[in-house]
Amino acid sequence: VGKKVQAIYIWWHKPVINKELLQSLPNLKVIANSGVGMDHLDLKLIASFGVKMANAPHAVSSTTADTGMALLLASARRLVEVHSLSISPSMEYCEADILGVKVAGATLGIIGMGRIGYKIALRAKAFEMNILYHNRTRRKVQEEQAVGATYCKKIDSLLQQADFVMLVVSLTPQTHKLIGKRELELMKPTATLINISRGAVVDQDALVAALQTGVIRAAALDVTSPEPLPRDHPLLKLNNIIITPHLGIKTDKAAYMITEEAVENILAALSGLPLPSEVLPS
Repeated sequence: VGKKVQAIYIWWHKPVINKELLQSLPNLKVIANSGVGMDHLDLKLIASFGVKMANAPHAVSSTTADTGMALLLASARRLVEVHSLSISPSMEYCEADILGVKVAGATLGIIGMGRIGYKIALRAKAFEMNILYHNRTRRKVQEEQAVGATYCKKIDSLLQQADFVMLVVSLTPQTHKLIGKRELELMKPTATLINISRGAVVDQDALVAALQTGVIRAAALDVTSPEPLPRDHPLLKLNNIIITPHLGIKTDKAAYMITEEAVENILAALSGLPLPSEVLPS
């Protein structure tokens, strides 16, 4: 059926798009991805076959922002720890053992102020947080004022000031291991790192060491490298970390909206019209 295939809809990185598959589909016109991140695709290879690509940025931004805030709040108030305590047979504890971190009035540093990062800022403003952000390009003044965000030209400045650091960047060669030993040591010892972008944005060996030695207070990760982590990975043995299985876009409504957005892009490509969410190779 290779000659009949004109479009591919990728769900959770499947099917795998490689040279052999592209060669077997001579009439392929478009590949639509279920999500924003395209780091699992060789964009230049796909483009060399004359195939267009699209993602689904509109459908996923709110749901992913919700995930980021959920991880921030869960880590701040130690929800995973106290849940285990609440259902334990003894239910014995000292109040000092379950003290969390106040969110209102704390400083949130957002690294990557794109569509999702901005929606996180909107949510953080409602929680009365002070907001710093670092981005390749600065937002418009009106957009900054709307969420009360302050631009940090240098990432180091953000890391030194933030109580919570939220990673919301795409995975590129420039952002691979963006947060390593040096960056973690710049953070406050009371700070929390939250990653909702891609696992490889963080040097996980450096993160393990930082969490073990108190360089930072805690981490909350919706993404790891690889996914899932090997069952003997040292991150899984720490108490000051929350790990979720890439929940970012996993809600019933988001899944429906993603499919709608993908279909819209596919139909546009098959009709020779501009793709609403076309992604071009860099």
